[in-house]
Amino acid sequence: MSTLLTIDDLKRQARRRVPKMFFDYADSGSWTEATYRANEEDFAKIKLRQRVLVDMTNRSLESTMIGEKVSMPIALAPTGLTGMQHADGEILAAQAAEEFGVPFTLSTMSICSIEDVAAATKKPFWFQLYVMRDRDFVASLIDRAKDAGCSALVLTLDLQILGQRHKDLRNGLSTPPKFTPKHVWQVATRPRWLVGMMGTRRRTFRNIACHAKGVTDLSSLAVWTAEQFDPRLSWKDVAWIKERWGGKLILKGILDPDDARMAAEAGADAIVVSNHGGRQLDGAPSSISVLPRVVEAVGDRVEVHFDGGIRSGQDVLKALCLGAKGTFIGRPFLYGLGAGGKDGVKLTLDILRKELDTTLALCGKRDITEVGKSLLYD
Repeated sequence: MSTLLTIDDLKRQARRRVPKMFFDYADSGSWTEATYRANEEDFAKIKLRQRVLVDMTNRSLESTMIGEKVSMPIALAPTGLTGMQHADGEILAAQAAEEFGVPFTLSTMSICSIEDVAAATKKPFWFQLYVMRDRDFVASLIDRAKDAGCSALVLTLDLQILGQRHKDLRNGLSTPPKFTPKHVWQVATRPRWLVGMMGTRRRTFRNIACHAKGVTDLSSLAVWTAEQFDPRLSWKDVAWIKERWGGKLILKGILDPDDARMAAEAGADAIVVSNHGGRQLDGAPSSISVLPRVVEAVGDRVEVHFDGGIRSGQDVLKALCLGAKGTFIGRPFLYGLGAGGKDGVKLTLDILRKELDTTLALCGKRDITEVGKSLLYD
C-alpha cells in the first residue's frame, strides 16, 4: 500500500475491491448529489495563510473531544453497512481508531453489533442512535450501549425520513446482496471481498436482528427497517433519550443556527454540524459554509464538531479554524477500509495526520488547539 498517498488513492483502490452496490452506497448523495459535491467543493474556496520564519519544532496535534483526549481532533463517523465494505468492517475500524488514539462511532445500522465491537476492543467507543417507532427497542439500544461501556451517545437528528438516493435504488441495494445475475457478477468480480465475507458470520444488521420484536429473518428485518424510522421525532424525545442515557450526549445533523441554539438548550454536550454527507436534503448548503454561523449562535454553551466533505488534513484544519473543536470522517475511512481493511483505516488516519501536521507548520502554528480564523484569508 506504499503507493497510496492520498484519500483519493484509497478511494480508487476501494472502487476496485468493493462490489459496486456497496461502494456506491458509501460514495453517493441524494437526488442530484449537489449538496454531496458542495461539501467537498466549498473547502477549496477557503484559503490558508502561509507564514514563514517561525519556529515549527515540537508541534502537537493532541486535543480533546467532549473531554476525551485524542491524538488529533478527528473521530470516525457513524456509517451504516460498514461491514459490507469489508468483512467485520466495524470491528476493524474500531480497532484501528483505538490504536491511533481517536474515537470510533458505531452506527445503529451496523453489520457488527454493539456487543461484537465491545468484545473486540479495549477502549470505550461511541454509539450512534437512530430513533425508531418502537421506543422499547430504542430503550434497549441505549441500555446495550451503556452495558458495553460506550462513553458517548451520538443521536442523529436528520433521518426521520430517508432521502431519495438514486444509486441505491438503481443498484437494488440489500444486505446481504440479492442473488440476481447483476449482484452475483458484482460479488464474483471482487474475490478478495468475497473470501472475506465467506469467512465471517456477520452479514446483516446485527444490532437489530434477534433484538427487535418480530424480526427473526432477513425478510422480516427488511420490512421492519423500512417502517421504523420515525417522522414524529421531536425535542421531547431528545429529553427522554438524555435522561435514559445519563452520559455524554452528542446531537448530529445540525445545519441551522436556530436548531443549534435549541440543541444547546436541550443540554447537549456537543453538536455536529452535518448534512448527512449530502444524503438527505439535496440542495441544502454544505456543512463548511454554515459552520461559522452555528459556532457564533451557540458560543461557548456547547462544543461544536464538524462533519461533511473532509478529504484531507487541510480540510480538517480549515474546519478547526472556523470554530469546530473536533471533526468526523466517514467516507475517507470507508475508502481505507474497502482498500485494505484495518491497515487501510490506519493508513487513512496516518494520511490525514501527516497532512494536518504539515499544514499546521506551514501556517506558522505548533499547537492544534491554538488555531483560529487568523490562519485563513477573509
